[in-house]
Amino acid sequence: MPKRVVFTPDALDEEFGQQILSRVEAHGLEVELLKSNRITNLRGADTAETYRRAKSTLAVVKAPPSALRLQPTPPSADWQMNLAEGCPAHCQYCYLAGSLSGPPVVRVFANLPQLLENTAQYEQAGRLTSFEVSCYTDVLGIEHLTGSLAECIRYYGQREGARLRFVSKYDYVESLLSLPHHGHTRARFSLNAEPVVRRLEAGTASLEARLQALRRLALPVTEGGGGYPVGVVLAPIMPIPDWQQHYTHLLDRLAATLNFDCDLTVEFISHRFTPGSKDVLLQWYPNTSLDFDEATRAVKRNKFGGHKYVYQPDDMRTLKEWFCQEWQRRFPHAPIKYWT
Repeated sequence: MPKRVVFTPDALDEEFGQQILSRVEAHGLEVELLKSNRITNLRGADTAETYRRAKSTLAVVKAPPSALRLQPTPPSADWQMNLAEGCPAHCQYCYLAGSLSGPPVVRVFANLPQLLENTAQYEQAGRLTSFEVSCYTDVLGIEHLTGSLAECIRYYGQREGARLRFVSKYDYVESLLSLPHHGHTRARFSLNAEPVVRRLEAGTASLEARLQALRRLALPVTEGGGGYPVGVVLAPIMPIPDWQQHYTHLLDRLAATLNFDCDLTVEFISHRFTPGSKDVLLQWYPNTSLDFDEATRAVKRNKFGGHKYVYQPDDMRTLKEWFCQEWQRRFPHAPIKYWT
């Protein structure tokens, strides 16, 4: 629950913005109606206070026209379609650090129906086109206040040529179980070894809660579930002490949780960071135990001249071989979408 909820005038002009207002008020949260479309009073006396203020603020705004120009987001999906920007969680490796400018406030888009209708022009005839809504937020972390994810699921449930994808570290799935998704939404959960979840993923649902949420969405409707195609995003993979033991335990727990036939995929993502994200994260979490030692990493460059630090090739090869082998042994019919 945010400590502060603000609405811009533009957001309140949108019918969906009014729906969000009703949901927020139903939770007993105080609402501040801004006089302009600029969000103020986010910065504190220092970085730590600015972080706390922003992270505890939910701002309902109208997405700018640039949001209608979708960006490709391989290998996760064909396109990213953002229903919000900013995340309520406190993950110390956060990939949004350095990606979004300014204080890390959660901005929810009140013109979501317009954004959804815009995606139709990105569909390609003769093939399924996938849209990812979790690039810049955790959609389940804010769903109880916004209803935005349900709006997306209903929309894509009607699109024959499009598919929706989301991923979360939360477990609020009750409102999704009875939605008419028609198998067009793949619900994925971000999982990790128990020590990583406990130490580095503050403010999120426990590993067990995520596993049970995954099970509920994957179970057939006839058994009280949602009947969704589901997925696991195992990220960020880290060679922590005794990593094989910890990740074996995770995969065994997952196998015990999904002890029935279901449409399951996995995505493996190893830990990486950029110089910019490292600087921001060390300001946000100065006492982090996360390994940011650039000397032990390899440099991976992109076509735009930027670079990130990834594991050394030998370490990456060891990790990839182990995870792929262990996954295929437990889930022979669940495809590995990619390793990165």
